[in-house]
Amino acid sequence: MSVMSLRLPDEIADTLANLSKATGRSKSFLAVEALREYLAREAWQIEEIQKALNEADAGDFATPEEVNAIAAKWTANAR
Repeated sequence: MSVMSLRLPDEIADTLANLSKATGRSKSFLAVEALREYLAREAWQIEEIQKALNEADAGDFATPEEVNAIAAKWTANAR
């Protein structure tokens, strides 16, 4: 396990301390969990963007018919 030091704005430090007290979890535990969730979400987004770029580079685009079908579905669901 690595140790990392960082500066937190007062409002984040206060929220973290309050949440720690309310949940009985350490501030370190809560910070690691928050960071873990953030990093997983960001990694997923980057992976999906890269897949989309690869598809675009390969010329793999939706046909006009596919776009119209999706637009019709969303239009019908919006009513």
